[in-house]
Amino acid sequence: MGKKADRIDKLMSILKVRGYVSVRELAALLHVSEMTVRRDLQILRQNDVAENISGRAVYNPAHTGINADANYTLTKEQQRRNAQKEAIGRFAASLIQTDDIIIVDTGSTTEKIISYLPVDQNLSVLCYNINILMELRRNPGVNMLFAGGRYHPNTQMFESSEGIDFIRTIRAAKVFLSAAGIHGDLGITCMHDYEIPTKRAILKSSVEKILVADSSKFGVVRPSFICELSEIDTVITDQELSPDWQDYLHEKGITLHTISESEE
Repeated sequence: MGKKADRIDKLMSILKVRGYVSVRELAALLHVSEMTVRRDLQILRQNDVAENISGRAVYNPAHTGINADANYTLTKEQQRRNAQKEAIGRFAASLIQTDDIIIVDTGSTTEKIISYLPVDQNLSVLCYNINILMELRRNPGVNMLFAGGRYHPNTQMFESSEGIDFIRTIRAAKVFLSAAGIHGDLGITCMHDYEIPTKRAILKSSVEKILVADSSKFGVVRPSFICELSEIDTVITDQELSPDWQDYLHEKGITLHTISESEE
């Protein structure tokens, strides 16, 4: 994590616990100037995480963190922007080639990839999500690899140190990564800390790193940092992505695919 992202992550953690803190105290706690704190708070304000009110940073629990984490479920997320996610998943599957070993991350968009996987192409697919596993079993041509561990009902994900060790033994052609937030300065983020070690392991185990996310995730910051946007090779999203974001990704040298709902 970069210094700025690390600092803002600490700032968010302080605000979650305290509720509100003066700019002066935050500057002392973070060992930076008050001007730096105000700039960081501007980013949080733009994402509805906190407000700067009369020299105090006031946390918004309705955005993310304690309240949002507790209420987040993969089932709820599956109901949002379903047509866009379906199109993104279909296109993502079209990038897979014969004999590929791929890793599919937990997520409501990555899950859409599975039903479009080609058959009879000797694919190996590693996952750690119960929904993805159950869908994979319908494809007799897929060699299924599963990293197990403790089950988290809200994301339907399994995670453990043993599962991460297993992931590290795999070398995949492609990883399809999900995200709850994508920000130019603060990188790619998700909702829960327990997701981070697994997500970082799959990135290290794959040659091509493909981010699949609908356009509503762009410009958003979530509590837990996964990686910098610069670590991603390809982004697959829908056509509602703003021109500014499209230009930004092209400037970063990231391959971008914007998919329409009707695209086959």
